[in-house]
Amino acid sequence: MFHIQSRLAERAGAAPAVLALLALALSVPFATRAQDAGADGLEHTVVAGDTLEALARNYLDDARQWPALQQANRIADPRRLQPGSRILIPNALLPTRPARVQFTHGQVQATLPGTQAPHTPAADQALPEGTRLQTGSDGFISIRLFDGSTVRVQADTELRLSRLRKQARPGSAQSVIELQRGVIEPSVPAARDGSRRLDIRTPSATASVRGTRFSVGAEEDARTLTAVTEGTVAVQGSVGATALVPHGQGLAVAANGQAGSPQALLPAPDPTHWPASVHDADFLRLHLPPVPGASAYEVQLARDADLTQVLRAATSRSSDATLPAVEDGDYQLALRAIDVQGLPGQRTVRPLRVKAHPIPPLYAAPASGAILAAGKLRLVCTGVAEAGRYRLQLASGGDFGQPLLDTSTDGACEATTPALPPGRYQWRVASLRRLADGHWDQGPFAAAQGFSAVAPPQAPATVEVRGATHLFWPAQPGQRFELQAAANADFSPLLVDATLDRPEWSAAALPPGRIWVRIRTLDTSGLTSAFSTPHLLTIPARVQAGDGLPVTSGDGQSLQRP
Repeated sequence: MFHIQSRLAERAGAAPAVLALLALALSVPFATRAQDAGADGLEHTVVAGDTLEALARNYLDDARQWPALQQANRIADPRRLQPGSRILIPNALLPTRPARVQFTHGQVQATLPGTQAPHTPAADQALPEGTRLQTGSDGFISIRLFDGSTVRVQADTELRLSRLRKQARPGSAQSVIELQRGVIEPSVPAARDGSRRLDIRTPSATASVRGTRFSVGAEEDARTLTAVTEGTVAVQGSVGATALVPHGQGLAVAANGQAGSPQALLPAPDPTHWPASVHDADFLRLHLPPVPGASAYEVQLARDADLTQVLRAATSRSSDATLPAVEDGDYQLALRAIDVQGLPGQRTVRPLRVKAHPIPPLYAAPASGAILAAGKLRLVCTGVAEAGRYRLQLASGGDFGQPLLDTSTDGACEATTPALPPGRYQWRVASLRRLADGHWDQGPFAAAQGFSAVAPPQAPATVEVRGATHLFWPAQPGQRFELQAAANADFSPLLVDATLDRPEWSAAALPPGRIWVRIRTLDTSGLTSAFSTPHLLTIPARVQAGDGLPVTSGDGQSLQRP
């Protein structure tokens, strides 16, 4: 087992004199130091005028407990205390001071002493000495100790508040947390006189804190990981010499108590390219820049920059993380990289706005990537239950800084564009809801959807007739055609309705007489032109022999009457 003693130091690290004092303090047997009397209690040096009754009042909040002090210290004459002598104040006699719940979220269970049934703790609830806390995979709780220290209990953590005792000085306390598994992050205000004390005990380590901020993790493999973000921590393992771990460094202690060498924590991630806001109503998707040397990343979303009110947390192998959605609002996003040993690095915390409601409509028409005839177009989208108004924007390319159309519409989610020349366009739509104060609240725009406007194809304007029954017309490469033929100008009934791959057609198979022919173009863009103006074609009668069979020429063509 090892001991960690921590004090606040300058941001750049503790001064040499401070580090020397820390090393000297650790060289003194732990059980002999005043105020550090360990499991037995506190030591008081008697001064002139001290009485057991006064000591019981100051330390135990009850002057009537002076006989217990007399018995613990085997004092023959309680009315004659020798100045300079030391009196032990047993820990068992120190009055308890419960911790209080600051914030809780997700799966958190508290089992109070003397009970077996766990319950979900509430804000400001008192947690007496002996309380067990357990958080689930989405759980988080922050508690405040009597001396003002804050302990943030992360997900998948189990601990016991084994000692919560008041000391003599106002606001001073002696607290012990037994950490079975998981991670906790304490923040202990500095105290020059060492009156604040928090011991964190894991299966293989003990961390004693007197004014600093760092994390302690009890790993599944029984290692203990310590990462210092404020102050300086002195680590003494059961094997090896004392190691001083300053701000910005961490240290891993093996299950056998062998401490490794202090090493620099990974730097805080660069927030330059972090998003200022997110708009997904289903998930909180974050794409953050990676940190060189990281093996994993810890992401937290909290209500406050001090991370005492964490709502979402995740550890992932990449800096891209997906968290469950949260309500619209302003949050704090925290990210830190984790190195190959599992030590968490420096953390970056930045504001993040979540604005996902009212959700945007879905696109109905035109379809994504559609090719449409240039001109006025109709933009149509679905309605949204919580919306009373919709905003539609149209832009050339993807630039909505100067949209071609920016309109709000009540009722149906639709709008007509101005006449559009050929080109590529993007459009997007957002919902608006009316707030209680009468103002309109706009939600996020849907991801822009594109389409193309092209010059509409033209039906063949000229048709060449060859040999009285063969038609030919000009065309662009790849175009196909639909041809209809009928005996009547209203094209009812149809004699022919054919799709042609080439710009030509023969009427030789039709009976003699007058027929009407119209053609429309099936363009490579997918657009179809209108039918052409009908063409009138006269099919001559065929020359027949006496037996009724057609007479053919030498090349096999039927002879027709002039």
